[in-house]
Amino acid sequence: MSDTPTLSAATRAKLATVSTATLCTALFKRGLRNQCLQDVHPLQPGLPTMVGEAFTLRYIPAREDLNTIQVFENRAHPQRAAIETCPEGAVLVIDSRKDARAASAGGILITRLMQRGAAGIVTDGGFRDSADIAQLPFPAYHQRPSAPTNLTLHQAIDINVPIGCGDVAVFPGDVIVGDAEAVVVIPAHLADAIADEAVQMTAFEDFVMEQVSAGRSILGLYPPTDEQSRTDFAAWQRERGR
Repeated sequence: MSDTPTLSAATRAKLATVSTATLCTALFKRGLRNQCLQDVHPLQPGLPTMVGEAFTLRYIPAREDLNTIQVFENRAHPQRAAIETCPEGAVLVIDSRKDARAASAGGILITRLMQRGAAGIVTDGGFRDSADIAQLPFPAYHQRPSAPTNLTLHQAIDINVPIGCGDVAVFPGDVIVGDAEAVVVIPAHLADAIADEAVQMTAFEDFVMEQVSAGRSILGLYPPTDEQSRTDFAAWQRERGR
């Protein structure tokens, strides 16, 4: 997919256990403030967390003389080619220029992508057949439903190149994580470190939630500025093997 490090099974598994909120904080600690896709929402919030490397598709504004219905007869058409070449375990990320007036894809293409073993699909535009897509056991994220075919406004132009999606730069091979709340882009070279940190952060937040639910004040606990909080967390981790 790219010259960047490939996503290991261990890192993929770790990222599947943490929230996008936690990942945003871990990325912010490294100075990365803009890694959460804006105005992109899950069609099926109850699905397991989506994790995979980015495989990208870029649209530009359609030009009427070039973007007729006949272009779909071309087997190399970039939209069709993206569906048929997106690697197993990858997330297809579509740059639709934040324009949901015409669909980025529909139920048939997304079903094909699912059957080929992709990890999910994301667009900053819209999907047609969105009610059908919402019934699939396949993570799909978009801005809002959109009935018109993509040909009316979008011209598929490039596969697996750097794109913008939801106001975030996405490079092929970046790690995409999506849950019920959001979709986050992790630069490929940071994926292992971010996963490790996010797992540790999640353990601490679980500890804090237990403490707060039992009536403990957040002062000195969150963040753990009191030594006693750090001592208590260490004991909690030993007891739970985390």
